[in-house]
Amino acid sequence: MKVLKAFIVASLMTSAAPALAEDWTGAYAGFSFGYTDADGPNGTSGNDASFGPHIGYDRDFGNFVLGGELEYNRLSLNLGQGEGSLDSMTRLKLRGGYDFGTALGYVVVGAARAETSADNDTAAVYGIGVAYPIGENFVISGEALRQNFDDVTRSNGGLDANVFNLRTTFRF
Repeated sequence: MKVLKAFIVASLMTSAAPALAEDWTGAYAGFSFGYTDADGPNGTSGNDASFGPHIGYDRDFGNFVLGGELEYNRLSLNLGQGEGSLDSMTRLKLRGGYDFGTALGYVVVGAARAETSADNDTAAVYGIGVAYPIGENFVISGEALRQNFDDVTRSNGGLDANVFNLRTTFRF
């Protein structure tokens, strides 16, 4: 009986495959579709759909992943009360995250550039995201980003923008 029990335990241990961690190293490109909510001066605000491409590179260091990305979002967000519109945002981001095996949780820091009908400004961008691979080369992900721009409205007021993106990415 002990021999049979030992055989069953040994069989179960050798047949159970370990969970494989995803290798995130490499270049990627993709497209995002999202929602932007912006608050301007004097109680002005607006929200609109945003969309655009992104391209980047990640390096997997085991449990830690580090990468960089360039992203462009096109939108047509009217701020109301004659303050103008937010037309696009371009971001250069540094991503750092933890490899959970089948998903990557990460934080984002970098610079964002707002193009408005009144003026343009560069500000810091920060946020969080999670990426999940589908197959060998495709990844779906979601990000929540925050930018605080100065002097981009017609009254030279600031603009605080929250962006929530759903992304699809092809890894090379």
